[in-house]
Amino acid sequence: QVQLAESGGGLVQPGGSLRLSCEASRTKFWIHRMGWYRQAPGKQRELVAVIGDGGVTNYADSVKGRFTISRDKDTAQLQMNSLKPEDTAVYYCYIDFGVMGQEWGQGTQVTVSS
Repeated sequence: QVQLAESGGGLVQPGGSLRLSCEASRTKFWIHRMGWYRQAPGKQRELVAVIGDGGVTNYADSVKGRFTISRDKDTAQLQMNSLKPEDTAVYYCYIDFGVMGQEWGQGTQVTVSS
């Protein structure tokens, strides 16, 4: 059973920074992509950032220039700078094993408020 260890998140003032980390263990298959989605109250889950093989990245337009995703083997990190109140959401780590399926973390709360 794949395990995802998520860390980071919390409460930060507007303009502040946070770093999320996601480490996968007990993986039996090749990880094609890792990343994060987020879901704010009353809204659908949306892509934040994902990084694939070879370091190819994809970001939501709303976070481009502020968030940076990186990956080292089975661990991914999301550096979030210049945070805004609209970034408040539960952030879910996501792993894509390609045809072998996907795994989701339990989520971590990020709250941006003064």
